[in-house]
Amino acid sequence: MTIVALKQLRSLAEQALVCAGADVAMASSTADALVAADAQGLSSHGVARVMQYATHLRNGRADGRAIPRVVREKGATCLIDANGGLAFLACSRAVTEAIERARSAGIGFAAVTNSHHFGVAAYHLEEVARNAMVGLAFSNSPAAMPAWGGTRAVFGTNPVAAVFPRAAAPPLMIDLSLSEAARGKVMIASQQGRPIPLGWALDREGRPTTDAKAALEGVMLPAGGVKGAMLALIVELLCVSLTGAHFGFEADSFFVDAGNQPRLGQAFLAIDPEALAGSHTYYARLEALITAMCADDAVRLPGVRRAALADRASSNGIEVPEAVLAKLIALAQPGQGQR
Repeated sequence: MTIVALKQLRSLAEQALVCAGADVAMASSTADALVAADAQGLSSHGVARVMQYATHLRNGRADGRAIPRVVREKGATCLIDANGGLAFLACSRAVTEAIERARSAGIGFAAVTNSHHFGVAAYHLEEVARNAMVGLAFSNSPAAMPAWGGTRAVFGTNPVAAVFPRAAAPPLMIDLSLSEAARGKVMIASQQGRPIPLGWALDREGRPTTDAKAALEGVMLPAGGVKGAMLALIVELLCVSLTGAHFGFEADSFFVDAGNQPRLGQAFLAIDPEALAGSHTYYARLEALITAMCADDAVRLPGVRRAALADRASSNGIEVPEAVLAKLIALAQPGQGQR
């Protein structure tokens, strides 16, 4: 492992993406999100993804020059077309739109179509919390989980996140994928030649496996059995039937170099507490629940560990595997990313 300062790591990630064909705005927004993930200890969604994104840009699976734009709007809702680009610029636009609409209507719903991998779901909601609003985020993803009772991948792992701002403390951040484990963790285990726990996945023959590579070729299992599968179905419909995006089974895996543009869907909801019971009531009720939860010393609030790691990383830098750093440096050299 090599310790790298956040600023240096971000610069490397941005330059690597520019060399692979992304414009500066897309590369910048993507680098911000990936480094933030690493800072929070979420390496499966960090700069290790630059290699994958760069390959997708070079192979036409993502359009590095795409400009997101609002294509439909009505009242508190709008639809943004990512136009086949990397997701982060379009998602940032969607979150801004949701917040602005919530300011005037009390609630804002912004969806994204024709998108790509959107990284850590909760990352997109940080701006919602900074604006003292409650936020929800959803995305579908390439098929990795079967419908309940099946063995063929139909749904993505379909992450869900929520943020609840607090008056005098960091926001409550809840973030989860609907598979038993995030597929990115399996990707990292496969790269490092490590086994995965039994119960995470089935191989291509539908058999339980601890082999990470076999798991990537098979299917992930839903968290909570049938309940997780049903939640994945809900997210699939929210992100696709309302946006016209690809279903998970229509999008080629992120983990292959060649394939179609995934053209996934994302959805963001912002709610102004003042529009309902009022901000004073919202904060009082939220803190009452948190106090009750924390009366048990074993309880850890969601998002606290990530925030602590991010604070530490801002001062101490991030540990990056030597192989990942070497690839980043190589991709960031002019002329290298276009190979």
